[in-house]
Amino acid sequence: MLEAIKALIQSRDVCVLSTVSGGNPHCSLMSYVTDITCREFYMITLTGTKKYRNLEGNSAVCLLIDTREEDVDHRRRDIRALTVSGVFQKMDDPLEREKALQQLLERHPHLREFAESGEAMVFAVRAKAFQLLDGVSRSIFEEVD
Repeated sequence: MLEAIKALIQSRDVCVLSTVSGGNPHCSLMSYVTDITCREFYMITLTGTKKYRNLEGNSAVCLLIDTREEDVDHRRRDIRALTVSGVFQKMDDPLEREKALQQLLERHPHLREFAESGEAMVFAVRAKAFQLLDGVSRSIFEEVD
């Protein structure tokens, strides 16, 4: 993986998750952590949400990670935006799920009460491709296996 892509993923902890159902897109602001390779993203959601129903009905997703908070005003032309195309995966292995949950709570302690609600579920997004837009015209595309 290109180092610039990995560095951007690791420097952030919030993304926009895009799902779709019946041809209708839906976006959600999500806290995330990743595995060491930055190819698997871990998040948590309530199972009764539109987002979760969309994930179950169509596993194809996109994530958007960007630098808009740091590149404001006159530096707006320097914003970097990473689109991650991937697939939703349930985490059936209880040990892997617990490990991901602990990573999430370590990075995002504000999620603890949410995670303990009884209706929250940790899930993964497995990256299939990355497109990094650096400024308004420089673009890098990378597929992963």
